[in-house]
Amino acid sequence: MAISQEDLDNLSGAEVYDKAGRPLGTVGQIYLDPHSGEPLWVTVRTGAMSFQESFVPLRGAGLQGGRLTVAVDGTLVRAAPMIDTDGPLEYGDADRLEAHYGSAGDDAMTRSEERLVTGVRKEPVTKVRLRKHLVTEERQITVPVTREEVHLERVPVDAPDVPAPDTTLYAERPVVTTEKVPVERVRLRKQTVTDEETVTAPVHKEQIEFEGPS
Repeated sequence: MAISQEDLDNLSGAEVYDKAGRPLGTVGQIYLDPHSGEPLWVTVRTGAMSFQESFVPLRGAGLQGGRLTVAVDGTLVRAAPMIDTDGPLEYGDADRLEAHYGSAGDDAMTRSEERLVTGVRKEPVTKVRLRKHLVTEERQITVPVTREEVHLERVPVDAPDVPAPDTTLYAERPVVTTEKVPVERVRLRKQTVTDEETVTAPVHKEQIEFEGPS
């Protein structure tokens, strides 16, 4: 007997079993046909988290004594697309569910495909430390220097002769020294940079072929 509007009160919180009689969980929410008002889908809490719910079709399901037996296998329920249960079921989401479950309760065959599921693993790639080393550079600087020169001095012709003493001339020469002064403090600081990498891996998909007389 199909699930109808008369079963709504008994559907809420009912224990759900797959077509092989294996328990799946309890009914969370009920989704109705927007035109006829008949129940079409229920959500079942299948995960370890209370908020993890999967959509299950009511086509071909039966309700008896607070036990709802659906016409699909439990593995198909657990692999159902994750769809937001906060609000009405959108047409696009309903199409995804129909494509996933196919025609439950008849002789249809479900074709599955593998999908790439990516993740990241954090692993060490290098170790860094601070180390100082000396770099020699050449700098130019202009230094003013002085020097003594001799000039000819003219005197009157009747001036007495004065013996000329030996004179030492002096000149300054630049002297270069260095002093070490602090100019900068540095430290290591890590930052996270996001790049994109493309990964390639083989996936398998099932194909359905007809076998029989043509």
